[in-house]
Amino acid sequence: MEKLTSVLVTGYAKAPQGTSMYEIYRHAGIVLEIELKTHTIIDVEFTMVADLTKKFFKKLVVGYSLEDGLDGLISRIKQFYFAPSQQAIIVALQSANQRYWEYLNVD
Repeated sequence: MEKLTSVLVTGYAKAPQGTSMYEIYRHAGIVLEIELKTHTIIDVEFTMVADLTKKFFKKLVVGYSLEDGLDGLISRIKQFYFAPSQQAIIVALQSANQRYWEYLNVD
């Protein structure tokens, strides 16, 4: 078996009503693959409908180190992503971040 150096962490938030995200998923979800040694996001998936949105978000998030805190990443999202689901995505990201650090504190 391959030795893994990363973990998957998820976070969810209620999607805003009236959006396609709400109609399809009901929740905004994020899945982060995080490199344990550097705490860097190396891959990401979101419960977004449009492929362009998914690709764009990947560019916004991949490469960011959670060790730097979330403020910089949240600012980046607010600066470049203008949609009704912006706050739900931020909440899901905060949830995943909290889960990640709780996991590290347990071990």
